[in-house]
Amino acid sequence: MARIRSVDGRGPQPLSGPWRVAATPAGACAGPGDLDRVTDWIPACVPGTAADALRAAGRWTEAAPGPIHDRDVWYRTSVAGSGRVRLRFEGLATLAEIWLDGVPVLTSRSMFEAQAVEADLGAEADLAICFRSLRAELDRPAPRGRWRPRMITPGSLRHVRTSPLGFMPGWCPEIDGVGPYGPVTIEPVRPGPASTDLRAILDGETGRLVARLRMEGRPADVALLCGGHEAPLTEAEPGLFTGELALPGVAPWWPHTHGTPHLHAVSVRVDGALVDLGRVGFRTVSLARPFEDGLSLAVNGVPVFCRGANWTPPDLVGLGTDGTPTLLALAREAGMNMLRVPGTTLYPASDFFDLCDELGILVWQDLMLANFDYPHADPEFAAGLAREVTAFLDRTQTAPSLCVLCGGSEVWQQAAMLGAPRAVWADAFCETTLPTLAAALRPDLVVVPNSPSGGTLPFGPREGCTHYFGVGAYRRPLEDARRAEVGFASECLAFANPPEPGTPGPAGPGDPLWAAGIPRDRGADWDFEDVRDHYVGLLYGLDPVALRVHDPERYLELGRAAVAEVMEATFAEWRRPRSPTAGGLVLCLRDLGPGAGWGVIDWTHRPKSAWYALKRAFRPVQVVITDEGLDGLHLHLLNETDASLEGSLALTLSDAGGRVAARAERAVVLAGRCGLTLSSANLLGRFFDAADSYRFGPRIHDVAHARLTGADGTVIAESFHFPGIRPSARESVGLCVEPVTTVSGPGLHVSAKHLALGVQVQAPGGRPSDNHFHLAPGTTRTLVFPGSDQLPRGSVRALNSNEIVEFGHDG
Repeated sequence: MARIRSVDGRGPQPLSGPWRVAATPAGACAGPGDLDRVTDWIPACVPGTAADALRAAGRWTEAAPGPIHDRDVWYRTSVAGSGRVRLRFEGLATLAEIWLDGVPVLTSRSMFEAQAVEADLGAEADLAICFRSLRAELDRPAPRGRWRPRMITPGSLRHVRTSPLGFMPGWCPEIDGVGPYGPVTIEPVRPGPASTDLRAILDGETGRLVARLRMEGRPADVALLCGGHEAPLTEAEPGLFTGELALPGVAPWWPHTHGTPHLHAVSVRVDGALVDLGRVGFRTVSLARPFEDGLSLAVNGVPVFCRGANWTPPDLVGLGTDGTPTLLALAREAGMNMLRVPGTTLYPASDFFDLCDELGILVWQDLMLANFDYPHADPEFAAGLAREVTAFLDRTQTAPSLCVLCGGSEVWQQAAMLGAPRAVWADAFCETTLPTLAAALRPDLVVVPNSPSGGTLPFGPREGCTHYFGVGAYRRPLEDARRAEVGFASECLAFANPPEPGTPGPAGPGDPLWAAGIPRDRGADWDFEDVRDHYVGLLYGLDPVALRVHDPERYLELGRAAVAEVMEATFAEWRRPRSPTAGGLVLCLRDLGPGAGWGVIDWTHRPKSAWYALKRAFRPVQVVITDEGLDGLHLHLLNETDASLEGSLALTLSDAGGRVAARAERAVVLAGRCGLTLSSANLLGRFFDAADSYRFGPRIHDVAHARLTGADGTVIAESFHFPGIRPSARESVGLCVEPVTTVSGPGLHVSAKHLALGVQVQAPGGRPSDNHFHLAPGTTRTLVFPGSDQLPRGSVRALNSNEIVEFGHDG
C-alpha cells in the first residue's frame, strides 16, 4: 500500500523522549516491574542503538567494540497524550518485547518487520522496550541446515530475522546492532483514510494512476489529484473507494543517465481534507532479453547499461540514515544509475527510496537472505518472510526507483559451490512465491530469484546475473573481463581500496591497525590487499611486497592508481557496443569502517581513487579504447542521452615525452542513445601497430590518447591505452598548475609537457572534480572544487613525476 504521508499536513509524530537505556544480564528482568533495582541508565537517542548510546556515554568504541548481544537491553520513556493513539515501531533489532504502563502490548521477533499497536492513553504512560539477548537465542539448540556458510557465523542465524552485519568476520566490523534503530512514532486514531493502494502506470505517452482507498467513516466526496488533474473515487464496497486518473502527455521518469527523473505529487481530497500520498514517477521496466541470456533491463523501452555499486548502511553503529543524502549525491555525481542493497545488510528507510526517486538512481533490492539454508518449510518462518516482503512492497509501492526485487545474496551460490544439485539450492520461495508476492503489489518490477542465478550453475558469468571477480579476487588478466562474456555483474571489482592521504584511521601498512581494515574471505590464505598488489605488479612491473616494506607511501600511491586503472579498463570493455554485458555493480559504495575497505568512498564519506575512476568510466557521453589485437585499437563512442551530438574525435599515439608517432582527427555525429565504433586504422587511414601486436620493429609509442570534444571545443571525454608496462619511474614531466575562475567557481588548470600518470590532487580543504587521472603530453585539465567558494590550499603530483606543485592559500 502507498504510504499516507499526512492528512492536512498532520502526520505521525516522532516519540522523541527523552529516552533512557540500560543493559541487564540476559533474563535478569522479566518485565518493567523488575527495573526498579536497575540504576545504570544512560541517555539514548531514538531512532538509534545501544552501541550508539554507549559510545556517546564514553563506554564503547568502534576501535574495540564490546559485545552487546549477550545482554538484555532496555529502553524507557514517557508517552504523553490522551485518547486513542497508534504507536508505530519502524525497526526493532531484534527480539523485542513492549510494555505500556507495565502491560505487555507487543512482541516482535524480526528486525525487518515494522510493528504498530493501538492504545488508550490517559495523561501520561510509561513505555518500556526490552531487546532480549540475541546471543542467548542463538545458543539455543536448533535444526541445522543442509549446508553451513563460512562467511556468516553462527549457523543458527538462519532461524532469526536479523541482519548478518556484525556476524561476518573479515567483511565488516563486529558491531552488535541492538535497539529501536527505526523511528518510533505516535498519532491519534481518528476516522479517515486507513490505507491506499496506488499504481502508477505508463501507457504509451499517458500516465495512469489507479487508486484503491480504504476509509474509516463514510465521506461524501473523495477525489484523486495529480498534475493539475483530478478524478473522482467512487465507493465500490463499504469503506473502499476506487478510481483512475489519466494524465495525457505525462513526463516519464528516467534514470538520470538517460533523461530526467520526473516526479509528480499525488494526493486525495476527502471531504475537503487533503491526504498527501507523496510523489510518483511514470515508467516501465522490462527485460531487454531473456534472463537466461544475461540480465538486461530496459527503462521505458530503452536498454540501459546499469552501473553503480552495492549499498551498505551509512551508519553501522546507530543503523541510522545520517549520511544517506551525501552518499547518494556522490553516487549520482559519479554517474551511477543503480545501487544494489544486498541481502547481507538491511532494508533501507523510506527516505532512501525518496532520494533515489529524486536523483534518478535505480534500486536493486535483495531480500534480507544471505548464504544460509533458510527453513522455508517452517510455517512460522515462511509466514513471517511473506509478511516482511509484503510490508516492504507496501511502503515502496510508489517508488519508481525500485526496479529489481531479488530473493537474496549468494544463497543458491553457496549451496552449488558445495556440490549440491539444483533440487537443493533452487528453493521454491525464490522461484515461485516471490514472483507471486511481487505481482500482487508491484507488477512493474523485474524479479530475480537470487544473486547470482540464471545458469546451469547459479554463478556462471554469462547467464542471468553473476558475481564476477575474475578481474579482481581471482587475479585474472584484464582481458578476462571480455573473455568471461559477463551478462550482468550484480557484484564485481572488489579491492582493498586505500583511502586518500590524511583520512582518519590507520595511516598505512606500518600501522598495527591497518590489517584490521582489510577485507578477507574466511579460510582463504589471501586477502583483498593481495588482490590489489597483484594488479600493481601487472600494470607497473614493480614488486609491491618490497615497496610495502621500503616505501609504504609509494606503495599506497601505486595501489590507488592500480584500482583506478582496473576499474576504468573493465568498464571500457563492458560498455563497448558489441559487449554482451548489460550492467556492473562494484563491491561496494562505502567502507563500513576505517582503513582500506571495499568502498569507493571511505568511512568519512570522502571519495577514493576508485570513485574518481568510476566517475570517468560512467559518463553518459563517453569515448573508450579497447585493444583488439591484430585489428589495432577500437575507439567506442557512446551517447546515452536523447540528444544528438556533433563534435570531434582525436586519436594521438606518442611516447611519454610527447613525440607524436601518429595522429588523426575527424568530425563525428552521434545520434541520441546510440554507439559508434571506429578502428585506429580507420581513423589514421593507414597501418600503424597501435596495439603493439605485430611488433615488426621497436615500439615507438607509450600511450594512445583519445579525446572527444563538443562543437564548441569543450572536452567531453578522454580515454587512454598503454601498449606495455606503464612508465612509472619518477622524472620531470613539466607539471604545472594555474588558478582560474570558471562558471562553477574557483578552479585550477593542470597541465604537463610530458605524459603524467595518475595525477593526484591533494587539498584537505576541498574536493577536486577529478583526481587520479592521466594527462597526455602537452594537454591541460581544468578542475573545480564543488562547494568551495575559494581555491583551497593543496598540491599536485603525478605517479611518474618528481615534481610537487602547490596551489591555493590559507584562510
